[in-house]
Amino acid sequence: MLLVILCVTFLPFAFASIDITCLPSEEVDALREIGRKLGKLEWDFRQDPCHAWEISSDGPRENNVTCNPEPNSTICHVVSISLKGQNLTGTLPPEFVNLLYLQNLDLTRNYLSGTIPPQWGSMERILNISLLANRLNGSLPKEFGNISTLKSLSVEDNRMSGAIPVQLGSLRSIERLLLSSNFFTGELPASFANLISMKDFRISSNNFSGKIPDFIGEWKNLTSLRIQASGLEGPIPLNITLLTTLTDLRISDLRGPDTLCPPFENTSFKNLILRSCNLIGEIPKSIASSKLLDLNFNKLNGSIPERFIDLQDTDYIYLTGNLLSGTVPNWMTTSADNVDLSYNVFESNRDLRCQMRQTNLFASFSTDNISSRKVSCLGDSSCPTNWTSLYINCGGRKLTDGKKEYESDLQEGGASDFSAVESRWGFSNTGNFLDDNNHDSYIVSGVPTNTSELYMNARTSALSLTYYGFCMHDGSYNVSLHFAEIFFTDDETYSSLGRRVFDIYIQGVQMEKDFDISDRAGGAMKAIVTSYTVNVTGSLEIRLYWARKGTTNIPSRGVYGPLISAISVDPNYHVPQSGGNGNGVSRGIVAGIAGGAVCAIILILGVLWWCGYLRCRDAMELDLHGLELHDLELNTGSFTLKQLKIATNNFDVANKIGEGGFGSVYKGVLPNGTLMAVKQLSSKSKQGNREFLNELGMISALQHPHLVKLYGCCIEGNQLLLAYEYMENNSLARALFAKD
Repeated sequence: MLLVILCVTFLPFAFASIDITCLPSEEVDALREIGRKLGKLEWDFRQDPCHAWEISSDGPRENNVTCNPEPNSTICHVVSISLKGQNLTGTLPPEFVNLLYLQNLDLTRNYLSGTIPPQWGSMERILNISLLANRLNGSLPKEFGNISTLKSLSVEDNRMSGAIPVQLGSLRSIERLLLSSNFFTGELPASFANLISMKDFRISSNNFSGKIPDFIGEWKNLTSLRIQASGLEGPIPLNITLLTTLTDLRISDLRGPDTLCPPFENTSFKNLILRSCNLIGEIPKSIASSKLLDLNFNKLNGSIPERFIDLQDTDYIYLTGNLLSGTVPNWMTTSADNVDLSYNVFESNRDLRCQMRQTNLFASFSTDNISSRKVSCLGDSSCPTNWTSLYINCGGRKLTDGKKEYESDLQEGGASDFSAVESRWGFSNTGNFLDDNNHDSYIVSGVPTNTSELYMNARTSALSLTYYGFCMHDGSYNVSLHFAEIFFTDDETYSSLGRRVFDIYIQGVQMEKDFDISDRAGGAMKAIVTSYTVNVTGSLEIRLYWARKGTTNIPSRGVYGPLISAISVDPNYHVPQSGGNGNGVSRGIVAGIAGGAVCAIILILGVLWWCGYLRCRDAMELDLHGLELHDLELNTGSFTLKQLKIATNNFDVANKIGEGGFGSVYKGVLPNGTLMAVKQLSSKSKQGNREFLNELGMISALQHPHLVKLYGCCIEGNQLLLAYEYMENNSLARALFAKD
């Protein structure tokens, strides 16, 4: 009996806090059901939703329920709900319609599934709806056409499909309609001609059909238009070029016939992108100023207009992959920022290198032929060696994986950049990341699960990334490309919903279209290797191209474009024994090289012997007092004894690779990964060390492709040491006399 009395006495206090809310009970009930279906379990209905619930805005995460009071009343209503970046795992509740005063609904970056409830079409006061970056499917409800108040609707980066309802043409108040990165189909409804209030229209990365409609040019308030890889065909309607309010125009990857490049003279752009739009003819002599101009991968010809000099303050100018001729304007190579002119047919100019400041000129001249390595900006096109393999750790340090030694690739690169590693390989990058406020980084790191270090770093690009293997031996090769998606996650969060999609070309042939790393690997943070058989004559070209497919806002804005972890190229033919140096030269040449190396060593040792460097320790140390190597004209470097001890692990016997009458030879590794052979000589000469260095300087000046390169020397204490280029495996005797 006492227990019953206590329960009855205290029961009202259990819900007392909710009784003081200004919200009508209908809205409280609606919030309760909304929280349950969204998976928003921490909403505490013992507290006042309008005043006691947590309000936060921490970076991409927001947690706000906003209420407004009625005039001259104690009653209030929910007018805004923002639950951003919370990884909510539920579905979209129809009960939002019971919040009769709701104006703003933002559920950006969650893990919500299912379809958009058609009941939402009866919301009478809603102004803005954002469902960006979820996993919603199905089609847009035709009932949305009834929302006369709607100004902004964003469903970007979802999995929605189907045709756009004709009824949406009734949204007379709509100013922002963002449909990019879905799978919508069909033509844009003709009823969209009624959307005259439109300011921001985005339909990139979809499967639409038909031509770009002319009615877009009648949207006189339009400021931003994005039609990239939408599925639509050209040509670009000329009336779009007359929109004076337009500041952000991005059209790319159009299907359809060739068309002349449209003029843009009546406005000033922030971004003007007409990439891969089948544009022909000359660049218009007058073109609008912009911070970014992208006319990449068209068929534009003729010279760069003189009035382009007005674009000197443009941050990015991309003209790669056209047929532009004439001379390269001087200002583009001396004062411009981020200009890419690669893959054109300009008049040859021997004074121009492949990279002039921030201007990429690789393969930009009419005489250039990549396959034969006749690329004028590279200078001497001769190949000292014909390589039979190539291993690159893209974006990472030099390392060994299995039996393969991968070369380092740590040059950061830029938006219009060509970088070459000696004469063996190089890469070209085109494009900068848009819509984010972060510094562009083209080398990224992550920690994939259960994979080698090879996948911990990667090189990425905002548009086009091309690797070149120069001086390759002619023949058939197995080209393996190593990938691991290290930006996205493999869990039930919005960070797992990204789709990185790009195309792969090798030797100019498309090997993969719409390649998705995570999809192919079975999830993010997992390694995948794709292999292709290709024929190579002279040079190898591997290009990764972002055709504006996939997401761009997950896990944050500006995450898209090709990404690669490593490249390995192996021959599909028998490689003649070559001492393990990775090239395909003949045994006779190898013998000549080895013989030349032996002759060089004997010559140097002979000089040492002739100079009498077999003295007592005290005399040597006295002679070394005050000696500075940099005072001498040596064509080689110098090492300290400490450096060589570290390189050889204190001359560990495990590193000894040879021994003769003049001393022992050890394998050494410098901190930067360079391999070398260290010859340790005894030293008892009666002559001065300066004479030794003078003679060494004469020998170091000898240069010949068949002589092993002398890296430097060390004279310290009673030690005389020489450091040579390391020639791995085998011996002169084996090269000369071994049987096949």
